[in-house]
Parts: sequence; structure tokens; C-alpha cells
Amino acid sequence: MKSTYETMGGKYQQNGNYLLPNFEVPEYPQVGIWGERRRKYLREHQKALYTAMMLSDTLNIHLEEVDHTANEMYDRLTSQLAEQEGITEQLKAANQMEWVQQMNNIRNLVAEIIWEEVICA
Repeated sequence: MKSTYETMGGKYQQNGNYLLPNFEVPEYPQVGIWGERRRKYLREHQKALYTAMMLSDTLNIHLEEVDHTANEMYDRLTSQLAEQEGITEQLKAANQMEWVQQMNNIRNLVAEIIWEEVICA
């Protein structure tokens, strides 16, 4: 006699004296820091949208897209602003602390831009 699991197409594997079901866990997209920030923003400030996306199973895809977009934007803006401000490898070799300070300022500025234009959009 087949179990309900077997009639639905499930299979078992022998593990010692026990038959254990072969469960397959679906792979979810990898979400980075920007995607997690978007998730937190939606959960705290856009509860209806967050719930609708969870129920329609589109949240993880959306978070992956936001993360990808934000990462590209972060890299592009950081390099553009560093070039615009004249932060070069020569400065890095000559005065490391000054270079770190200026790069941290640029990174913080870019993070704020991404927060406003991507995360809270």
C-alpha cells in the first residue's frame, strides 16, 4: 500500500532501519546587504506590499533584482566620485590615512544615495 507521499510522486531513501522521505528544498536567490535592507524597509514601512509579495512568491526575486541594481550602482558611483574628487593610487601610496578618509566619505555618500533612490523607492 502506497502512502500519500508516494502517490504524490515522493520517494523514500533507506537510512539504517528507517525510510526517510527525499525532500528537495527549492533554491532561493542569493540576497546581499542591499536586498536585506530593502526587505527590512518593506517589512517596516510598506507592510501591505511586503505581504502581497510574500503571498505571490515574488519577494525573493524582487530582492535579488534590488540587490543586483544597488551593487552595480554602488560600484559605478564609487569609482566615478573617486575619479571626480581626484582620489588616486598616488594618494593612496603617499598618504594612506587621507585616502581611507576620503574613500569612506565617498562610500557613505553612495550608500545614502542608494538608500534614497533604490531601497526606499
